[in-house]
Amino acid sequence: MKQRTFGRSGIQVSEVIFGAGAVGGILVHKDDATKREAVRRALAGGINWFDTAAQYGNGKSEESLGWLLPESGAKPYLSTKFGLDVQNLGDIPAQIEASLRASLARLQRDSVDLLQLHNRIGTTPGGRVMTVAQILGKNGVAEGLERLRDKGLIRHMGITAIGEADSVCEVINSGRFDSAQVYYNLLNPSAGRSMPAAWTGHDFSGIIDACRANKVAVMAIRIFAASVIATDQRTGRESVLTANTSIAEDERKARAVFEAIGTGEGTRGQVALRFVLSNPDVSCAVLGSAELQHVDEAIAAAAMGPLPAHVLAKLDALYQSDFGRV
Repeated sequence: MKQRTFGRSGIQVSEVIFGAGAVGGILVHKDDATKREAVRRALAGGINWFDTAAQYGNGKSEESLGWLLPESGAKPYLSTKFGLDVQNLGDIPAQIEASLRASLARLQRDSVDLLQLHNRIGTTPGGRVMTVAQILGKNGVAEGLERLRDKGLIRHMGITAIGEADSVCEVINSGRFDSAQVYYNLLNPSAGRSMPAAWTGHDFSGIIDACRANKVAVMAIRIFAASVIATDQRTGRESVLTANTSIAEDERKARAVFEAIGTGEGTRGQVALRFVLSNPDVSCAVLGSAELQHVDEAIAAAAMGPLPAHVLAKLDALYQSDFGRV
């Protein structure tokens, strides 16, 4: 497994990291033997980072890693996330610390390498949305994370770069965060490039540029668009994180992609992963797996390297027509 530099931290992280989320769900929904084998295969393949969150399986993902990683004998990097109740922001630092301590108990650890805000970022608070002021202001998210870093409970601090692109970029440009989880896949690569007028989807323009300018690590998420790119099979766990799209619309776009690309570049999941790794600004791709073979496929895809130029050119042509819509 090749490695890339994780922003300004200096950490060398595997190009693919293990996403222990609920959509793939292998560490949430499978039996213990399957969970154990998934971790073994990931570590054997060179994956050196595991990413989880308090939200995943209502703590089940963290609990699984709490026994799986010590049992493995390995000491990979580990990140988790917290979500804040936007109706109860009287003491943001205290909320963050309470969430982290609960996560550490489930993870059976004294600290984590990275703690990330799981809320969306935008101009109008409410739902799961937090504003720039709530994140960067006095007694806000950044200050709360900095206190935890000073206590030695976390090494680095990050955000989930979902929401309104301008607000996300403002947070990144503050220079206070070390990493950003960035929505980036072959159906919606807007975070990393300008998109033609015909293309439709949630616009994340400027986010990866901001990360590059501030040496913030880019953790590419939703690389399979909640599995839609990788497979036609649906589990019922699929969820849409962005405006201006739907599962049905992503399915339409994915069909157009593989009609254009054909079958010569690996499985659908491998094509999706290789696309993300074609961008040198991506520090790592967060892989969510549902089955053991998905871990194997991802490791093999990383070994194949980025997609060739002629395939990327076919994708560019699809963006020009919004995947054949116009």
